Amino acid sequence: MLTEFGLKIAPSTYYAALNRPPSARAVRDEELMEMIDRIYRENYSVYGARKVWWQLRRDGVGVGRGRVERLMRRLGLAGVVRGKTVRTTVSDKDGLRAADLVKRQFAAGAPNRLWVADFTYVNAWAGTVYVAFAIDVFSRKIVGWRARMSKEADLVLDAIDMGLRRQHYRPGPGVDKLVHHSDAGSQYTSFRFTQHLLDAGIDGSSGFRVRGIRSAVAIGSGS
Repeated sequence: MLTEFGLKIAPSTYYAALNRPPSARAVRDEELMEMIDRIYRENYSVYGARKVWWQLRRDGVGVGRGRVERLMRRLGLAGVVRGKTVRTTVSDKDGLRAADLVKRQFAAGAPNRLWVADFTYVNAWAGTVYVAFAIDVFSRKIVGWRARMSKEADLVLDAIDMGLRRQHYRPGPGVDKLVHHSDAGSQYTSFRFTQHLLDAGIDGSSGFRVRGIRSAVAIGSGS
């Protein structure tokens, strides 16, 4: 292959590489792959890299998790993912999307200046539970939250209402208006939600992604 691109390789170099014994790492990889394949098959072919790694540790085999992941990819083995993928951000072409007032500048000089909102889901025995949050960027505190079995607009509305009660936000003269920033999911662009923000004296803001609650907290830590 290399000679086709004009690279000259001496025949002795080629045969030396061909006859060179495998390295200690390559030999160890082969041993580990046999162990990994055995553990995988013994556990109904459902274990992922983490569980295979833990089983190897219980068996007294010292190996890094990253190495187990690499060897499982080489073997074409993967763990079973339970349940179906849940989409939380689903846009609505008829929704009322607010302008992006934040423009990735997640900073606030005082409480109740900028809230970042999002929601996620948790798989429970009863089914999928959706959890909405609102974070005050200044304090990095979750000021409102709500858990429901449905991801309708009431989920995010209830989280905002809790925040308004707990933070005692009241718009008026001499009070900097609160900005509520979220992604463009249908819950946050619905007419009910948009009207609710207007009635509460809040300016809505919408970005492509909020990047989740943990990311919002991390971004707010610089304020």
